[in-house]
Amino acid sequence: MSVAVPNMNVRVAAGRDPSDNYLNHSRGLLSWIFTLDHKRIAIMYMVFILANYLLAGIFAMLLRIELLSPKPWMLADPEATKQLYNNMFTLHGAMMIFLFVIPAIPAIFGNFVLPLMLGAKDVAFPRLNLLSLWCYGMGGLFFVYVLFSGVYHAATGNTLPGGFGLDTGWTFYTPYSTNEASGGNVVAATTGAFIIGFSSILTGINFVASIHTLRPKAMGWFKMPLFLWSLYATSILQILATPVLAITLLLLIAEKTLHIGIFAWKLGGDPVLYQHFFWFYSHPAVYIMILPAMGVMSEVMPVFCRKHIFGYAFIACSSVGLAMLSFFVWGHHMFVSGQSALVNSIFSLLTFSVAIPSAVKVFNWTATMYKSDIRFNAALCFALGFIMVFTAGGLTGMFLGSLQTNVPLHDTYFVVAHFHYVMMGSTVFAFLAGMYYWFPKIFGKTCNDKVGCWAAVIIFVGFNLTFFPQFIMGTKGMPRRWATYPPEFQIYHIISTIGAFVMAAGLFTVAYNWVAGLLIGPPAPPNPWGGNTLEWATTSPPPHDNFAQTPTPGDPYHLADWQYVNEKQGWVKSPATSEGPQA
Repeated sequence: MSVAVPNMNVRVAAGRDPSDNYLNHSRGLLSWIFTLDHKRIAIMYMVFILANYLLAGIFAMLLRIELLSPKPWMLADPEATKQLYNNMFTLHGAMMIFLFVIPAIPAIFGNFVLPLMLGAKDVAFPRLNLLSLWCYGMGGLFFVYVLFSGVYHAATGNTLPGGFGLDTGWTFYTPYSTNEASGGNVVAATTGAFIIGFSSILTGINFVASIHTLRPKAMGWFKMPLFLWSLYATSILQILATPVLAITLLLLIAEKTLHIGIFAWKLGGDPVLYQHFFWFYSHPAVYIMILPAMGVMSEVMPVFCRKHIFGYAFIACSSVGLAMLSFFVWGHHMFVSGQSALVNSIFSLLTFSVAIPSAVKVFNWTATMYKSDIRFNAALCFALGFIMVFTAGGLTGMFLGSLQTNVPLHDTYFVVAHFHYVMMGSTVFAFLAGMYYWFPKIFGKTCNDKVGCWAAVIIFVGFNLTFFPQFIMGTKGMPRRWATYPPEFQIYHIISTIGAFVMAAGLFTVAYNWVAGLLIGPPAPPNPWGGNTLEWATTSPPPHDNFAQTPTPGDPYHLADWQYVNEKQGWVKSPATSEGPQA
């Protein structure tokens, strides 16, 4: 049986300077701020998102340093230290979730790669794409305002200088966010999250429209790259679920400013209603975070295993299945909120069902590796780290989905560890795998793979040192969100803090590798990895309009026709299966 092979030869349009690309096509700050080029928008997202990740990471390190001792010690006043801890905890969580984990992969890789994978010149609505970037930036400014505003000191009733002025937790739970002590910073932070929600919705609309309208005729639904399937499922979640959070935050703002009783019990409201609204969005948001990461995995694994992806249709359908099921499992966050036993049982059963499409993906990735020609490099090392971290996070989620184990583990460090394994760890490993995979295409330079592999090992060791002891702490009853704790837990916190510093060393190694790659890395060929998706059919970095001639798509995971030549030329298609000049 013959296999359709895309025309992947790289051509430069007549009269065009071969050195002209999207990075130098036009110059000046305004050419970036008002650009409609999806690739430049992706780069600006990358700068903003990584800056927010750095800031949220600094808060995490400060939290871990404070937890080295069972007693508060960062400030002279123990009560002020506890208050500062709560504020840092809130901003760490809110910035990490809303400004990094949710937007990172869709906003950066989705914006850059989606039109290229479709063989298109841009997304369906370029101006809407720019507006989504501006919304992200405007929402982030509100968090910056909160960051530098005063800290409310509950013990004295005064506002302390020094910043970090929000202590509700990243979920903005009532009654923490509705009491008088929370102040106006709740309104600022929720307004920022509200605006960022519009960025998420606009991005989702753009991606759905692009996949529907810009997909070439030869690219049927089941010939799309799996990364596009994951972005499509993610976009549906963004469009349907994010308005629920937006309305919830708007009601909270109205309650704070107009004193209308919605969630505050003192005004006749119901705090549990806020939990229902919040988790109806936030559990789908879990898959807004993880589905794009799974899409990155589905691109990296076959390319570096030199083997067609195993079970393409199952992976594609499982993405849609995860998106659908995610709307029906929010109640497992509320097992101890007073729900009836029947409702708890139903939500527990639905929670277990989510494991099926997730397990399908993990099985198919590992099956792709079976009897394959594995090429170890940085992207694959991070991808392997994702599989191990995500599997551990998923398995521990079974304990929290079961009623008899959820109740004693609720609000303990077991939940903290599970959340970080599934959300932070899995997303970061997939994000770094995607960066090493698409770095040559984005910047036209290559990084040192050996340094990248060592960084992957360091981050993997540091991550497990940080969060695995927290599973043990949780089973022993250590509550989360406490600035102080019984002395018997100190050894676990010391190990966690050491792991955090190890992980930070690995992340700074990655940053060093990227900067070195940009400054002194060798030029990247059009196809450095031998991939068969359409982004490898153009130059590295791509020109302003992406393609001199629209490429013809085929099976995105048919890799047999590519042959490695050398470091300068990369992979080229064998003469028997291609026409025209080789890349």
